[in-house]
Amino acid sequence: MTYIQNIINTNVSQHLNNLGIYLIYYYIIINIYGFIMTGLDKRKARRRQFRTKELSFFVISFLGGALGVVMGMTVFRHKTQKSKFYIGIPSIFLLNLAVSFLIYRYLI
Repeated sequence: MTYIQNIINTNVSQHLNNLGIYLIYYYIIINIYGFIMTGLDKRKARRRQFRTKELSFFVISFLGGALGVVMGMTVFRHKTQKSKFYIGIPSIFLLNLAVSFLIYRYLI
């Protein structure tokens, strides 16, 4: 039984060692997605097509993509007139920073 426990412990410790890398990949991907989503919504707005729901921007932001959404808002000049966006999304970004710091500090 100790052989199996050693294998399990080794695999778990290897994954925990790579947790930081996985989180960096996750944040890069989710922020690229938020940036692209903002650009596509701006494009749809200009063409008067069906738009992305505002809730989707906040969900992506809470999941870690607030920086991408803020960058998209700035680059595409989109959703910058609505106070819930120009105040809310940067606030969520600060929350993302705090959570990232806590994860790095206590889990990695």
